Amino acid sequence: MFTQKVVLITGASSGIGAETALEFSKQGANLVLTGRNKENLDMVSKKCEELSPNKLQPTKIVADINNEKDIENIIGVTIKHFKKLDVLVNNAGILAHGSIETTSLEQFDNIMKTNVRGPYYLTMLATPFLIESKGNIINVSSVSGLRSFENMLSYCISKAALDQFTRCVALELAPKGVRVNSVNPGVIITDIHFRAGMSEQDYAEYLERCKVTYALGRPGETKEVSSVITFLASDAASNITGVTLPIDGGRHAMCPR
Repeated sequence: MFTQKVVLITGASSGIGAETALEFSKQGANLVLTGRNKENLDMVSKKCEELSPNKLQPTKIVADINNEKDIENIIGVTIKHFKKLDVLVNNAGILAHGSIETTSLEQFDNIMKTNVRGPYYLTMLATPFLIESKGNIINVSSVSGLRSFENMLSYCISKAALDQFTRCVALELAPKGVRVNSVNPGVIITDIHFRAGMSEQDYAEYLERCKVTYALGRPGETKEVSSVITFLASDAASNITGVTLPIDGGRHAMCPR
């Protein structure tokens, strides 16, 4: 489905990004994978090569989405190597907990820089090439961009901003043939919560609560997000743009009674 297409995925060294890389590989895409963890990136790249019908080897770029020079290098290497870009998946992001009483400005700035400013700049640089290819963009947001949750203030704000970014850029680029959409996962089993400082016991209890906080009674899996990302990037979604699509087991529709 993505033969001859060039797909750039940020945060591809783990979680949803890694699974999305595998999914695109199965469908024949030429991949550019970025992430901060070189060892993990190498592992994901090797799996992608094995799954690729033509054994295509991804282009790997160790990069920090917070670093402007790294972002510029991502686009530079992609275009130098492939001469084009068809799909941009803005997946890299971080999670942190805290309320208006406990969140530091440092945490707020760090989350906004990673979850909003990084994708903003990368999209800005990628846009001319996506216009040329009539490509598309998928932003990985969260149900936290659609609904409000306690003790996740800066994270919720960052994802709401990313959703508005999705809608605005979708309107701006639609006349030029570029589609822009977001996926908004609920709890997905990855290591993002551990990286945010959650203990194994707290995480186990958190997943257990999904039985009552999610309509389908369970957390989601990375494959359930990656399959939607590849759908939105495909021609099957050619009439879809400006969408923020919950992949959250019905969490967005729930109201406690």
